[in-house]
Amino acid sequence: MLWRELPGLVGDRVELLALELQRAGRALAIIVMLVAVTALLAVTAWGLLWALVVSLLFQAGLPLWAALALALAASLAAAALALLAIRPQLPRLGMHATRRQLNFTPSPRPAAETAAVPPAPPTGPEHAQHAAR
Repeated sequence: MLWRELPGLVGDRVELLALELQRAGRALAIIVMLVAVTALLAVTAWGLLWALVVSLLFQAGLPLWAALALALAASLAAAALALLAIRPQLPRLGMHATRRQLNFTPSPRPAAETAAVPPAPPTGPEHAQHAAR
């Protein structure tokens, strides 16, 4: 009785999975579009902020070229700090622990680890006979 219903149960679950994957795909497309719009608006706001800072510095008596150079230097410094913050995160992209868990062959032990482990002393009845002689 259960064997007759099994294909229907599996089929229902596969259909549910397909529908949810389709729904998730649409949601992801909307999210990507909204992130792109947000990024565009943020870049626009960043440019307008610097235009405001440059105009205030210019009105305060700083030459226009110096105010622009100051804004450029500040933006480049912020970009450099962001790049420096990215570098420590790069090794995490490899997902090493997951790859080790999914690997079906045992990973070789490092040479330093195998050299540090002394061989186990022989045990058992064969060793007891040789030790008695």
